[in-house]
Amino acid sequence: MSNEPLLHPAEMDRIREGIAAAVLDAPEGLADSLEHDAHGYLRLVDASRVGAEEASRLLREAVQGARAAGHSWDTVGRVLGVSRQAAQQRFASKASAGRSAAAAGGPNAPKRRTLSGLTAFNEMAALEEAGRDGWHMVGYGPFYHEVEASGHPWEHCRVTLPSVTRHRRMEAEGWIPVGAGWFPWRYYKRPLDRPVTDA
Repeated sequence: MSNEPLLHPAEMDRIREGIAAAVLDAPEGLADSLEHDAHGYLRLVDASRVGAEEASRLLREAVQGARAAGHSWDTVGRVLGVSRQAAQQRFASKASAGRSAAAAGGPNAPKRRTLSGLTAFNEMAALEEAGRDGWHMVGYGPFYHEVEASGHPWEHCRVTLPSVTRHRRMEAEGWIPVGAGWFPWRYYKRPLDRPVTDA
């Protein structure tokens, strides 16, 4: 892979303009207040802080998504313009520590297992198979999903950044969100109204 940017300059400009527009337009009346109100500039600083935090979160999740799609730390580092070591130090997931804590439970806790070796390209097939056998997703991270046993089958789906309207519609249709999402994906599950049957 060469060191040339993966985006064209016009695409980069559209992203920059979109972020600037979101920072200026989301807070009610912010852009207009900058003409006459010194306090508006403090609101601009706060809105920019939120935008930067969100951009940083999206970058972390995009890197984990690239890793889940099978890209090496060396490749990710080249896209970011840093070394493999720098990319790994900055973006390596701390999910494995949380994973062992989530797997721990009391003697009456539902049975859990980890589906590992997953990528963005095979995770949904693995969840479909697990769901047929009565397992439903309760957590996830790079290359794995944590599933929990139940007495009925489940279906799982993955959608790109649903709007608030779509999210509410999916919940009204019985879909249950799992976690906060993993940019650019949001995961959902819902139980099927039938018992698990042996294959």
